[in-house]
Amino acid sequence: MKIAVLISGGVDSAVAVDRLYKEGHELHLFYIRIGMDNGEGDCSAEEDIEMCTLIARKYGLPFKVVSLHEEYWDYVMQYALDTVKAGLTPHPDMMCNKIIKFGFFEQRWGHDFDKTATGHYAKVVEKDGWYWLATAPDPVKDQTDFLAQISYEQLSHILFPLGDMTKEEVRHAAQEAHLPNAGRKDSQGICFLGKIDYADFLERHLGTRPGPVIEIETGRKIGEHKGYWFYTIGQRKGLGLGGGPWFVVRKNIRDNAIYVSHGYDTKLQYGRIIHIQEMHWITLNPFHAGEDMVEVAFKTRHTPEFSFGSLSAESDGYTLHSRSDIQGIAPGQYAIIYTPDMKICLGSGMITLKSKK
Repeated sequence: MKIAVLISGGVDSAVAVDRLYKEGHELHLFYIRIGMDNGEGDCSAEEDIEMCTLIARKYGLPFKVVSLHEEYWDYVMQYALDTVKAGLTPHPDMMCNKIIKFGFFEQRWGHDFDKTATGHYAKVVEKDGWYWLATAPDPVKDQTDFLAQISYEQLSHILFPLGDMTKEEVRHAAQEAHLPNAGRKDSQGICFLGKIDYADFLERHLGTRPGPVIEIETGRKIGEHKGYWFYTIGQRKGLGLGGGPWFVVRKNIRDNAIYVSHGYDTKLQYGRIIHIQEMHWITLNPFHAGEDMVEVAFKTRHTPEFSFGSLSAESDGYTLHSRSDIQGIAPGQYAIIYTPDMKICLGSGMITLKSKK
């Protein structure tokens, strides 16, 4: 097959190249370049490109740096800014995969190839004549939750060469193949943002707006924050309050007030009912004719653990009924829906504070 491989300079995409090369495919390597939000170059990107160049030379493969700078800032980061300004919690990594890696890249370069491959920890499986997004064997590294907004057309054109590997196996394969980045640390943070500090990014674009931090049980002001957009429901760190732990349990956007509750056991930071809007099914809707409820596994954040419950179809969306308490249910985030055996990612929908009537 003729395959476009998206590489980042990290060990995961490098091992993906190694595996596909040994299978005898015709590979063309691509690095998607995104500059900083101030229009300047990103020094960490230069290091990444240098590493990608070494990988390409090792295997004698063509390598191209392509720019999607404007598209990234117009569609992904503007979405993130608009979302936090509305008092919600964004998921930029999910949008980056949907819009940039498997969106604009596919439209401009990937369509010339049989498949596009990445170093994501996920699988594409075929069952009953349909492609499905399946979880990876490494629960810590599984990235299906970051892919849960891609379309069926996108899924049908993707290869995940690391889908059957754990991170430990990937590191071992990199050492066995003598890859130049075998010992390189994994990147952290939001897709493409590199070493940028997210709080600094928000401050540059939205500024600061001091407001009260209020203990929700007493109504007592116990501190000040620098703007509601810096905080999300369930957040514990970065509040600047003594005698913790303190958790953000509510935000009042109109009054620019953050409400917190003290202690790990406060019931105010937990819930079992999650309302979902804009539900997206990747392959097929799991509801059969006449059904209004299905059993599911799900996640509301990137963790190795799954939660379990039932999903009911309502006239204005869907409602998740969890069997266990869910901490920090944050409107704007996404509920990722899986089959009860946790093997297939069915899709995702945006969490809302309450069902819209």
